[in-house]
Amino acid sequence: EVQLLESGGGVVQVGGSLRLSCVASGFSFDDHVVGWFRQAPGQEREGVSCISTSDGNPYIADFVEGRFTISFDNAKNTVYLQMDDLISEDTAVYYCATAGLSPYYPRYGRSWLTSARWYDSWGQGTQVTVSS
Repeated sequence: EVQLLESGGGVVQVGGSLRLSCVASGFSFDDHVVGWFRQAPGQEREGVSCISTSDGNPYIADFVEGRFTISFDNAKNTVYLQMDDLISEDTAVYYCATAGLSPYYPRYGRSWLTSARWYDSWGQGTQVTVSS
């Protein structure tokens, strides 16, 4: 069974850090795009960051630029989202999602950051709460 398993969420104070993990179960992340999205209560889902596991090229949303970093560990089949200097506006449920790189999908680029519809597998989400 193909699954994405997220972990690492929790409650942290303003200025703190968390590292989210997204593990692929039942398949390899090779030649995939993996994205992190978040959704706060009453808000639209928004793309936070994405990475191509083929070349490691990342894209990061402007509102987390300089604070969040995405990375891929091939040996662990895991994508990480390192979140530093957290602010209250980062409070949300964070989801990882993936799609295989193929000619049937748009070419990998920054547009993958804002195109949730292109991803065909999603994790269950992990809650991040930043308290002041």
